[in-house]
Amino acid sequence: MIDQNAGILLVEDDRVDVMTVQRALKRHAIGNPLHVARTAVDALSMLRGDGVERLEPAPALILLDLNLPCMSGIELLKALREDDELRDMMVIVLTSSNEPNDRAAAFRYEVEDYIVKPHSFDDFATAIKTVINDVLGGR
Repeated sequence: MIDQNAGILLVEDDRVDVMTVQRALKRHAIGNPLHVARTAVDALSMLRGDGVERLEPAPALILLDLNLPCMSGIELLKALREDDELRDMMVIVLTSSNEPNDRAAAFRYEVEDYIVKPHSFDDFATAIKTVINDVLGGR
C-alpha cells in the first residue's frame, strides 16, 4: 500500500513531461503530494529552504530528469549526496537518456533506479506506478 502522505519532488523542465507524470499518477489514483521544480537549482532551494519555503516534510522520493538547464541532474545528485541533511534522499532518475555514461554516473550517486522514459503513455504510466509502489509502498 502506498503511503498517501509521502511527498514526491519531480525535477523536470519539460512541461509536457510534467503533465505526463501528473496524468500517470492520476490514472493510477496515486494521490501523493507532487511538488515540481523546473531546474536542479530550484530543487535544491526547495529542499534547503534557500530563498523559498522549505518543503516540509521533506519529500520521500525525488523523480529526477538528467537533462536540465543550468545544473544537470548528475550535478544535483552530487550536491544531494554531499549535503548532510539531504544525502539519504531516495532518488529515481526518470530521463530520456539511455547513455551508459549517464546511467553509470547516476548509480555512482546511489540512485534507487534509472528509468528511461517510455515513448507510449501506457508504458510510462505503468513505469510510474511500479516505481511509486516499489519505493513508497515499502516505507
